[in-house]
Amino acid sequence: MSEKKESVFSKDFLWGASTSAYQVEGASLADGKGLSCQDIKEVPKGTSRLDVCADHYHRFKEDIALMAEMGFKAYRFTIAWTRIIPQGIGEINQKGIDHYHQVIQECLKYHIEPVISMMQFDMPAHLIELGGWSKRESIDWFVNYARILFENFGTSVTYWQTIAEQNTMALAGSIIGTSAMEDSCENPLKEQYRQNHHMLVAQAKVIQLCHKMCPHAKIGPAPNIALVYPATCDPKDVMAAQNMNAIRNWLYLDAAVYGTYNTIVLAFLKKNHALFEISEEDLQTLEKGRPDYIGLNYYVSATAKQYTQGHDTIALDQQNGMLEKDMYESVRNEYLTKSEYGWEIDPIGFRLTIRELDSRYHLPIMVTENGFGSVDVLEADGSVHDPYRIEYLKQHIEAMKQAMEEGCQVIGYLPWSAIDLISTHNGISKRYGFIYVDRDEFDLRTMKRIRKDSFYWYRHAIETQGEDLEYQAAFANEDR
Repeated sequence: MSEKKESVFSKDFLWGASTSAYQVEGASLADGKGLSCQDIKEVPKGTSRLDVCADHYHRFKEDIALMAEMGFKAYRFTIAWTRIIPQGIGEINQKGIDHYHQVIQECLKYHIEPVISMMQFDMPAHLIELGGWSKRESIDWFVNYARILFENFGTSVTYWQTIAEQNTMALAGSIIGTSAMEDSCENPLKEQYRQNHHMLVAQAKVIQLCHKMCPHAKIGPAPNIALVYPATCDPKDVMAAQNMNAIRNWLYLDAAVYGTYNTIVLAFLKKNHALFEISEEDLQTLEKGRPDYIGLNYYVSATAKQYTQGHDTIALDQQNGMLEKDMYESVRNEYLTKSEYGWEIDPIGFRLTIRELDSRYHLPIMVTENGFGSVDVLEADGSVHDPYRIEYLKQHIEAMKQAMEEGCQVIGYLPWSAIDLISTHNGISKRYGFIYVDRDEFDLRTMKRIRKDSFYWYRHAIETQGEDLEYQAAFANEDR
């Protein structure tokens, strides 16, 4: 008889899922909350505003109970800066602090680890009016906000994340509602990377502050990493992929983990007269602000070819629709299938990305977003069948497992999203959750929570420590 192979997923592995405040909470001006940049942006035509979302603000107890039913070991959520400090600076809102105390305690009641992201695309609108991340003062704004979080929640929280998808904010701010670029800006590229630099310095200071105030805690960045392939074996395409990897991926983690700027990016900025001021004090701050782990948001890989002369525009996409003159332009990968929303599906790329992160940075990795957005249908009998989501997640868990068997240190898998929420570009119609919310774009209907097929499947996957990912097995003994 052969011995049963021990699972690579330890008993401490953090199975769970993620959400973000501005997409799930609603109650956009409730109990003293201030306006964020998301509250004042123009939403895409035909999609709902962000004032209700999934109403998680009022229904978090019900939602967390459902997460516990799924067997969650962790729940990554963001704290809305504007619930804690409505204007971003100045007066503190005790009702906001009280709310997140309740959310954290509700998680702990079910032995769910709260994984807290400090900011995800929702800078206070007042700070945007003051110049946002363009201003050097933004470093102090964010550090002050972090200090209040550590003071109030530090004893209850082990895992912190700084700025979710900072690279997405830097490269695609105009399409996610976070850009604060002055119309009169003479060199937008220089300003773009100055803002990014201020975020990097702020992050490094917050990491140091966390280590000082919460020595038991772990803290790290959570960029959106999409490993870039060359379109062909042409060395020029290989160079383009290397360039895109540096600009889209490695700049942010090289600075966060090693305290150094990626040399390819520095050369790119110098060539375009976009190199901003980097003080010796900034470099020392980056050097000292070393993270404990890396949060990884992965949806799809990217593919790049050499830049086509005279081709100065591209259909911009926050995942991989990107172009930099004389550096690269992204293209579709003919070997990958696509979702109904045009995002390529690449579980092998997930494995490759984990391997590359492990090789470059030698830090534990917590997958904090990974998911499949689709139009889900509520059947007449009250069921929601989403085999496409199950298949996507199954393939990606298997790929993650293979990377772990190769020695990569992955400590958690928190896919997007725990519950249906408002997609950045497609409203509630593009659903990601394990839990269906009975509403559409403009009709709130019942707001009832409904377990999708993926809910039961994921529960079974967690119960078996990721060893049984078969679709039918999840329902073998299920009386629904």
